[in-house]
Amino acid sequence: MRRKTSRSSVFSIFGLLTTLAFTSANADVVSVTGGAIEGAPSKADASVMVYKGIPFAAPPVGDLRWRAPAPVENWQGVKPATEYGGACPQAPTLATMTGEAMPVMTEDCLYLNVFSAASPGDERPVMVWIHGGGLTLGWAYQSMYEGTALATRDVVFVSINYRLGALGFLAHPALSAEAGRSGNYGLLDQVQALEWVRDNIASFGGDPDNVTIFGESAGGTSVNALVASPLSKGLVHKAISQSAWISDTNYAHLDQAKPYGPSSEDQGKRWFAANFPEATTIDAMRAVDAKVLTDAQENAYNVVVTVDGHLMPAHTYEVFDSGAQLDIPIIAGTNTDEGTMFAAFMPWTKLAEVKGAMTEAFGARADDILALYDSKDDPASIFQTKNHFITDAWFVMGTRNMLRGAAKLGSPTYQYHFSRRSPSNPLWGAHHALEIPYAFGNLDDDAQPVDQRISDAMIRYWVQFATTGDPNVDGLPTWPAYDATNERHLELGDTIKTGSKLRRDAIDIFDSLRVAESE
Repeated sequence: MRRKTSRSSVFSIFGLLTTLAFTSANADVVSVTGGAIEGAPSKADASVMVYKGIPFAAPPVGDLRWRAPAPVENWQGVKPATEYGGACPQAPTLATMTGEAMPVMTEDCLYLNVFSAASPGDERPVMVWIHGGGLTLGWAYQSMYEGTALATRDVVFVSINYRLGALGFLAHPALSAEAGRSGNYGLLDQVQALEWVRDNIASFGGDPDNVTIFGESAGGTSVNALVASPLSKGLVHKAISQSAWISDTNYAHLDQAKPYGPSSEDQGKRWFAANFPEATTIDAMRAVDAKVLTDAQENAYNVVVTVDGHLMPAHTYEVFDSGAQLDIPIIAGTNTDEGTMFAAFMPWTKLAEVKGAMTEAFGARADDILALYDSKDDPASIFQTKNHFITDAWFVMGTRNMLRGAAKLGSPTYQYHFSRRSPSNPLWGAHHALEIPYAFGNLDDDAQPVDQRISDAMIRYWVQFATTGDPNVDGLPTWPAYDATNERHLELGDTIKTGSKLRRDAIDIFDSLRVAESE
């Protein structure tokens, strides 16, 4: 006998079907802090949903300029998340260098992007990318940072903007008097973005308790600073630092001169007074047009991370020396020829000029430094001296400090060395930033098979590390853990192989100079 279906059951079934149809049609709508957003499938792979231009803080404009980021403002309805937010104000230098179109610039730039092939509840590892650019240039969605390839490897990928240059890092006595400290606004933006990830990433299928931060150059500087900061506790569980730019000149104490330079307040006050003498109040400072402010950065603005006793308790060297950083797994590494991109900043053309500059910087130890590079009085030799000096002093030294500090705590620690020379720019060799498209799987269409192999290996190592805290994965060469005695590392080059004691003699000398200067 056929069972009779009641009218109420019909309506219940109809309602259920309608709900399912709506959910299916709106699977790209996600509720986040502030309201609902709607993304779209990646053009590169429709299995990946992309959510662009998600606000993670209030626009840092007007009275919010030079303040810690404020909570995101709520919106009504469903916000389209299909276009990237604007880039933070900056000079066009990076766009000119890369040939990439400069996006619209706006001080209202605190937005992030999410790439995910997961569903809510999947709890996939999360990888948060922090772009480079000397803390004055760059944006989260440069073409080589496109996250689809990573999202297809079972991670949820996030990329973030943060305030740059004077808007992101200016310290000034008037600003400190107002808030108790100043500077580091760009780094505070990064912390705010990580808090957003903690609160929202589960809606995209990510695990808020398994977040890996990774970044290159100034992004590596940021990773290094965040691992050294108490504000990151509970927000960061693993870290990958690629070619971190760490030196005495990009750190300063808030209100005290140190052997490595004047205070950040003093630097900021002098620069602001020289460029905007009429802006004598905080209101007047905040009224300066963002483009005018950014243009003035060409006039001797020195961007620094401020040791403020809040976000940064001490210079990152000191934090890692004492083992006071987060006790988390770390990958850190450098490229063979970090310095070729920056060699022009050192206008030496004769060996005598090299010797003079080294003597001015290192005094009686200048000969020890010069002996490392076997310089000859010809242009090619001097170019390589500048290359290797910059590589050691700006990049390898800080990276080793980070590795040794992590190893002191017993944290799983791994070093890499990227040695694949640029096929298109042999003069620059394995230059700064060259490894980025390999780690993202965003090589040029004409990439050689060896480049594809390196890229696939890097992605597999990086994703495995983000998943487990150990980069080792079946089918690839074993990556030995780092220890301060043997300093073993993995070389990512034409052949993937292990090595040890990368630039050890040189870094030992630089380290001894650093310690002597601080005493």
